[in-house]
Amino acid sequence: QVQLVESGGGLVQAGGSLRLSCAASGRTFSSYVMGWFRQAPGKEREFVAGIDRSDASAMYADSVKGRFTVSRENARNMVFLQMNNLKPEDTAVYYCAVRVFLGVRQVDDDYDYWGQGTQVTVSS
Repeated sequence: QVQLVESGGGLVQAGGSLRLSCAASGRTFSSYVMGWFRQAPGKEREFVAGIDRSDASAMYADSVKGRFTVSRENARNMVFLQMNNLKPEDTAVYYCAVRVFLGVRQVDDDYDYWGQGTQVTVSS
């Protein structure tokens, strides 16, 4: 069982930045693929970014490429999402997730454990 706790959400003006953090339990964090997803009101949950075990491979949704950066610190069991140049359409609840199998995936069903989410609101 893996427990995930997100933090760092909040209210920010368009063009601003936020850094989300996700702390994971367990002793095998370095073996997990980590993903960030988001869900806006009335919409389905969507993939935002993912990072492979070694931090050598990251994947982003087209809507956030060039603005968001995912990173991880295996020694601290943490993954981060740096969000710059935020837009009102980035408003959503953001979730981090663990995938125990190899390879970053963009489908939420491919992830095995989820955090409770953190709200990000971007005002225009």
